[in-house]
Amino acid sequence: MPLQDLPFKNLQGSMLSLSTKRGNKRRSRGLRSEVLEAECTPIDLIQQCSPHTKHQRLISKDKENDDTQFVLGRRSRRKREAITGLSWDHLPDELILRILCYLPLQGLLRVSVVCKRWNRLAFDESLWHSVDLEGLTHMGPALQQVLKTGVRRLRCPRAFVEELHFISSGLVPLVEMDLSSSIIPTSALESIICSCRQLEYLSLEGLQLSDSIIHSLAKNVNLLHLNLSGCSGFSATALADMLALCCRIEQLNISWCSFTSNHVKSVVNNVSSSVSHLNLSGYRENLTLDDVKVLVSRCQQIHTLDLSDSTLLMADSFPVLAQLKCLVHLSLSRCYHINLAALSDLGENIPTLNLLDVFGLVTDGHLPSLKKEMPRISINSRPFTAVARPTPSSRLIGSLSDCTMWNRKCRLRFKL
Repeated sequence: MPLQDLPFKNLQGSMLSLSTKRGNKRRSRGLRSEVLEAECTPIDLIQQCSPHTKHQRLISKDKENDDTQFVLGRRSRRKREAITGLSWDHLPDELILRILCYLPLQGLLRVSVVCKRWNRLAFDESLWHSVDLEGLTHMGPALQQVLKTGVRRLRCPRAFVEELHFISSGLVPLVEMDLSSSIIPTSALESIICSCRQLEYLSLEGLQLSDSIIHSLAKNVNLLHLNLSGCSGFSATALADMLALCCRIEQLNISWCSFTSNHVKSVVNNVSSSVSHLNLSGYRENLTLDDVKVLVSRCQQIHTLDLSDSTLLMADSFPVLAQLKCLVHLSLSRCYHINLAALSDLGENIPTLNLLDVFGLVTDGHLPSLKKEMPRISINSRPFTAVARPTPSSRLIGSLSDCTMWNRKCRLRFKL
């Protein structure tokens, strides 16, 4: 209340008590005590001379607004840390290619849609060295794209290619290719083979060929393994020209083709003299003893020879076959004019022989006795031929060797 409204007695008592307190503190306060000696000191002056009270800060966080008084809590800003290191854009092409080489086929295709630079790097020739497209449904567009990447090892057996408009500005650097048992137009196959000059391993088993394809194969003078088993559609003249030019062939499988006797003579007269594995099975009455004599006289390095299903061959061919000093594996299955008793002489006439296939000549009852007469020779242990075939015929389905091509797997493989 204002001073003039207070009763006189109360005002006198309060002033007396105030004056006694001031007397005790007069020595210590100095000038401040002299100001407070007057009885009628204004309240504003007293408030100015009194010490300022400090407001206690709230220590607990997130509790500023628990009381009625509103308090705005301000927190210090954190300084942004400087970004250090390199981004993908700063990496050189060589380093990105090194990283991309660890991606599978599907991952590489996803990376190719990130940007233009990654699309260019994802289809770099170094990443598409070997490709396996087995199991792909629409083979045409994929095969066309893979051929443009500069692939060197291509595996796509049992493929179905509806159309393929492959036009190459240059040569395709294919070295190994497996198109066995595929369905592909002859024109599409011609466009692929005519662009190849470096083929060394090739399998076209069961395909429809043409003279143009055979003439294109003749330009691949470094051919080592050639599998044309079950092929058709080419002449004996084109075959003779191709075999004469491809003089480095080591393994040739040309069995069960739609051959005449002229085709067989083209083979025995022109096959490379350095051939070591030869499969000439399936020619029944088109392969004669004279053809065998010509073959043996020209090719002394034969290691494996398959003459199965040659019904004109008889036991008089054994002395001719004995001239092969390196012969280890001989197949005479279903050569029905060969006398069973004459088979025991093969062990003596051909001392290097270790494997003998005579399926259809020896029954299960006579097989044990024949094995006793030739104990060092394994009889009927190889039901399927492996001459020039890219994948071993004795493989287990689903095993690692099931996806190999000439004993090696492809780096990029299509997976369902």
